[in-house]
Amino acid sequence: MIEKLLHNIAQTLDEKNIPYMIIGGQAVLLYGSPRLTRDIDITLGVDTDKFLLITRICRELGLNILPENPEDFVKETKVLPTDEPESKMRVDFIFSFTPYETQAIQRAQKVLINNYPVKFTSCEDLIIHKMIAARAIDIEDVKKILIKNKNSIDIEYIKRWLIEFNQIPEHKGILEKFEILLSL
Repeated sequence: MIEKLLHNIAQTLDEKNIPYMIIGGQAVLLYGSPRLTRDIDITLGVDTDKFLLITRICRELGLNILPENPEDFVKETKVLPTDEPESKMRVDFIFSFTPYETQAIQRAQKVLINNYPVKFTSCEDLIIHKMIAARAIDIEDVKKILIKNKNSIDIEYIKRWLIEFNQIPEHKGILEKFEILLSL
């Protein structure tokens, strides 16, 4: 069920020339260890000026748009939450526009799902996303991803971006927290 949904979303976004990458729990399943996740998080390589196009894509995919006033919700949060009625799987479309997100989407890795190449965030960018989110589950995810992939991860790439994010007040100390996780 999830594989079919991922395939359909990826194919539709590709057909509409919308850059994207799968992040969050679905990417953790790829690079980390199995865990329960009931959603699909997708970073889009477009800003909120493409809101109407994304809502049309959602309707084409048969996804229910969840907020009562979706345009206002997206303007405030940069996220369009939807769900797939049959599976009740939540699908969050995250609008992006920063240089980091643009580069991360370009670095996305193609994974064949139902014989279709679905673009997942790179392992390094998943770690960066998880360090930024910094919830307890995100830190656990980073630990497991590091254990499983430590010899193949570009640590310097991660550190370069964490140095950038460390300059933002709400992410102060992010590099030091990552260094601690590396030493475990």
